Amino acid sequence: MKRHPLAWTLGLSLVPAVWASEPVELQSTVVSASALAKKPHEMTTPAEVLEGDELIRRREATLGETLEGLPGVRSASFGAGVGRPLIRGQQGARVKMLNDGVDTLDASSVSPDHAVTSEPLLAERIEVLKGPATLLYGGGAIGGVVNTIDKRVPTYVPENGYEGELELRANSVANEGSGVFGITAGSGNFAVRVEGVKRQADDYEIHGSPSKQEGSYNDTDTFSLGASFVGERGYLGVAYSEQDNRYGLLGHQHADCHLDGAAWHCGDEHEDEDEEHAGEEHEGEEHDEHEGEGVPYVDLRQYRWDLRGELADPLPGFELARLRVAHSDYRHEEIEGGKVDTRFDNDASDARLELTHQPLFGWRGVLGGQTLRRDFEATGEEAYVPPTITRNHALFLLEEYTAGAWRYELGLRHEWQDIEAEGRPDKSHRGTSFSAGAVWTFAPEYSLGFSLSRSQRLPSAEELYADGPHAATRTVELGDPGLDEETSHNAELTLRKFAGRTTFSLTLYRNQVDDYIYAADTGRDIGSSYREIEYRQEDALFTGAEGEVRFQASDATAVTLFGDRVRGKLLDGGGDLPRIPAGRLGVRLDHGFTPSLDGQLEFYRVDHQQRLADFETETSGYSMLGTSLTYHGALRHADYQVYLKGDNLLDQKIRDHSSFIKDDVVQPGRSLTLGMRMTF
Repeated sequence: MKRHPLAWTLGLSLVPAVWASEPVELQSTVVSASALAKKPHEMTTPAEVLEGDELIRRREATLGETLEGLPGVRSASFGAGVGRPLIRGQQGARVKMLNDGVDTLDASSVSPDHAVTSEPLLAERIEVLKGPATLLYGGGAIGGVVNTIDKRVPTYVPENGYEGELELRANSVANEGSGVFGITAGSGNFAVRVEGVKRQADDYEIHGSPSKQEGSYNDTDTFSLGASFVGERGYLGVAYSEQDNRYGLLGHQHADCHLDGAAWHCGDEHEDEDEEHAGEEHEGEEHDEHEGEGVPYVDLRQYRWDLRGELADPLPGFELARLRVAHSDYRHEEIEGGKVDTRFDNDASDARLELTHQPLFGWRGVLGGQTLRRDFEATGEEAYVPPTITRNHALFLLEEYTAGAWRYELGLRHEWQDIEAEGRPDKSHRGTSFSAGAVWTFAPEYSLGFSLSRSQRLPSAEELYADGPHAATRTVELGDPGLDEETSHNAELTLRKFAGRTTFSLTLYRNQVDDYIYAADTGRDIGSSYREIEYRQEDALFTGAEGEVRFQASDATAVTLFGDRVRGKLLDGGGDLPRIPAGRLGVRLDHGFTPSLDGQLEFYRVDHQQRLADFETETSGYSMLGTSLTYHGALRHADYQVYLKGDNLLDQKIRDHSSFIKDDVVQPGRSLTLGMRMTF
């Protein structure tokens, strides 16, 4: 097949233990989001990659659920349709969501009940970069970056003229059925790609009850068509994608909120009913089918264009030019009682150009620029944010220098942001971020990485201008136009053993954030079970540890220990920050029964979370047991996989501490998933 020299991505394996005669280097994947095409053990900050069998085994309906098992990564759940990745206790705008290097251009960072539009079932690879030294993609990404690599824009012409994938899967907990197809075809210098997903999931079953979590359904349709010109030095292609998504808004409670002088007050026409059930836990098992009929839902649509290209030797002195442009027409409607209650529109564009220069005085690096425009508007009863236009422009530089066993890295990014708000004062901010790190390969199989970074995040339009009720989270949100940029000072140390029978990656980090912006519960009783939250700025400190140790016990068996813990607190005696996940510790067993059949058994324990912000409630600990079996086979010119996996096999009662609706919604109970995937 025709590929340009720099379009190759090396295969990975987070290493299923399937009949390896000798232990091999585990992490061989080049991380495209690293810009300098480094493998995970060569990077100054931790990176995780899911692809191949491991990705197929872990994929779920949302990115957060898919990445939940990675050290330092959790899912900020808001029902079956929403699971945004949370990294090291950071979520929202502090975790950048990308499709092949550019923003997903949805509204998921605006509110926790808004879905991420990246589709895990169409992902070829998912990369997770942890920590704030991710300056190529925004100084505000102090938590990290999740980069989903897909095939919607072809980068090569298939050798036999075509190739594709077909997959069917179903699970028991939500009576879910999903179908996936993807076909790439081409001849000469041209290639086309067609792909799509259809998912239908009913309300899911919950712990200890024959009933279900009412309104927890999730129906998704995704379609994409792309085409590329592929030459000897690179490719240039375009793709058009559509996504329709409908999912229930769990925990949503409409109230009649109004300003009483300078303060908000909320009253509800169902207050008498609420008082009757006071003191009861509002879980799915307590609602009958008649009550569930009125559960509000989101009807989401995104129309997106992507332009992608790479060119080797574009200019004298440069090795590679990389272009990414995306435009999205996004809207979603929150529908209650058969009518549109609130509508969100997000018309956005993101573009970036990277140039990799040839070594200069021993330094090799990437320089580039990025520009984003976001026209956001909320209309209806919950238009708690005025219409805004956000313009963000940035220049960045990343350089590396290698001397013997040492690799040094320097990064710099400067951003300009202007926000125009209807009826409110316009705001302008500037931010400069930089990082410095080194990796010392002190033995053939060992490396030690250390990094220091200073990152500045500019406040979002929601943090500046929010003023009104938000029924999905049962809050009245109060922004502050006087908010300034927040500044993060991060230090982390990572010890890795990346080859041999025993491998590991262990990280310690400390992140002090000056003028940290967070949603604080004021504790004021405003009625109807609503809470008043206001965006405040105070100095904060995040400390934590994460890692995993893998031992290849035999040619067919491997054992992995993994865990993570993060603490987020306000300095100067301000207490703990809200919605910080509890610590986790687990063990995973991989075993190859035959060359065609392998299995995995995983158990982990999540602690009881009792480090709480003001007016926050505790979350009980729980144990999670999961297992999977995968069979590989061949049928003429096609390869196939049949897989069976079980989740929450102990049928635990699970509440997600990072979720706004943890006190009202229980996570899915015991689940079995059966699937078959064919590639040809």
